[in-house]
Amino acid sequence: MQITAQTVKELREKTNAGMMDCKKALVETGGNMEEAIKYLRKKGIINAAKKSDRATKEGIISSYIHLGGKIGVLLELNCETDFVALTDVFTQLSKDLCMQIAATDPRYISRDNIPEDVITSEKQIYMEQAKQTGKPPAALEKIAEGKLNKFFNEVCLLEQPFIRDPEQSVEDMIKLAISKVGENITIGRFIRYQLGVK
Repeated sequence: MQITAQTVKELREKTNAGMMDCKKALVETGGNMEEAIKYLRKKGIINAAKKSDRATKEGIISSYIHLGGKIGVLLELNCETDFVALTDVFTQLSKDLCMQIAATDPRYISRDNIPEDVITSEKQIYMEQAKQTGKPPAALEKIAEGKLNKFFNEVCLLEQPFIRDPEQSVEDMIKLAISKVGENITIGRFIRYQLGVK
């Protein structure tokens, strides 16, 4: 069954879950709206989405050193209360995120953080590449959009496949932690150092 953008939008409006979560839920349930809502509830995604607008002013700074001191990561992970910042779930999430950053070298937290000129430049490159395929003009935009989404998956931390479970995205793992601790969790900022690379 074809999952349309309209169906994804409708599920998003009903649940407040992210677009990718809604699309995945609809794919998993064969496009059944009620089953997709149940799927999102089971995954804890709806509860996480409801908490997403709550302020996160507490948290921790985590660090991780890899490859015998060749790669280092500093991460600010935020939550709503200092109580949650001390929980095992939150601490483990911060460690996992540091390892993710060390392994995958993301450039941004999410696509919202990417400067518009970078997106425009990437899209122009992908449009030029698409033109060289000889496909009809109507297909070029879709090809470029597909490549742009692949770019987002590579450079945006939240969209990357989680290194410990590639079936889930980093964002999915954060939502799972949110559903466990009952508070909003956000990534404040991160920096990755690699010896000899500026």
